[in-house]
Amino acid sequence: MAAPSANVRASFSQTPIEKTVMTRDDALKQLSHIARERAFGRHVGSDQLIQAGLNALIAGVESPSLAMLAGLLRSEEPEAPALFDQVLEELGLLFQPPADPRAAKWAMAYWVAGQIADGSMDPAAGTHLIWADIAYDLGYPEELEPLVHCAHNLDGWEESWGVPFEELNREAVEAAKQFLSKRSAAEAGD
Repeated sequence: MAAPSANVRASFSQTPIEKTVMTRDDALKQLSHIARERAFGRHVGSDQLIQAGLNALIAGVESPSLAMLAGLLRSEEPEAPALFDQVLEELGLLFQPPADPRAAKWAMAYWVAGQIADGSMDPAAGTHLIWADIAYDLGYPEELEPLVHCAHNLDGWEESWGVPFEELNREAVEAAKQFLSKRSAAEAGD
């Protein structure tokens, strides 16, 4: 059997390490993201909370409870949510959405749109979330219409349309940026 070429060897030795290394900032961003998901009522499994704790610990994040969270065994998974919240509190990352349900939905809409706009959330998944979990509960407000329209297009896309799926993704990102810019303009006018 012939030895792998230099290109194959290079890809084997570089890819796994590069994909698993997380910086301290990345780990804090992941913890903050999960905090918001949970605060907005999204389910995040205990295994994901423990993995986020482990990622943070390996990345050099320091918190008195972080090692306990990262070291939980499968049989101890029920303890993960409380420990995760304790870690968030220790790091100053605990997030509480507005108490008013409508205000909380709007806060979630801006958060999801921000994730779409910065590329940290898939446009199809994000616009679907806005359509199904936010716009519906808010009575389909005009401000969310462009994002809901993008969700419909992405959800129902077929190759026969003659429009590349990537173009619909770009439209969704642009709609998210427009939505966010209108908020920024409104806040600047206050």
